[in-house]
Amino acid sequence: MSEGIKTVIYPVKDLSAAKQIFGQLAGVEPYSDEAYYVGFKVDGQDVGLDPKGHDKGMIGPVGYWHVDDIDKTLAALTDAGATLQDQVRKVGGSRRIATVTDPDGNPIGLLQD
Repeated sequence: MSEGIKTVIYPVKDLSAAKQIFGQLAGVEPYSDEAYYVGFKVDGQDVGLDPKGHDKGMIGPVGYWHVDDIDKTLAALTDAGATLQDQVRKVGGSRRIATVTDPDGNPIGLLQD
C-alpha cells in the first residue's frame, strides 16, 4: 500500500544557502537541521535538503512514495521493469529509503517508516 508522494528531497551544494531559501519558501523553521540533512514540514509534506545528493548521482529533486513494505514494493517495481538505482538503506531511526528509475530514467524514491 502507498500513501503517495509525501517527501521530496533536493540535492544541494551549499546547504546553508539552500536552507535560507527553502526556509523562506516554507515559512517555518526546519524540524531537522543537521550537517547531513535539513528537513522542513509543510502541511504534511516533507521537504528535505541533501548536501551529498549530487555525490550520490541526484541531478534534481526526487519524490519519495511512502510505502508500507519497501522490500515488497521494490521487488514489484523491478519485476515491472524499473531499474534499481540505490539499495534500501536506513537513514534515521527506522526510516528506510531506496530509489529506482523508470525506463525513461526518471527517479522514483521509496520510503518506509
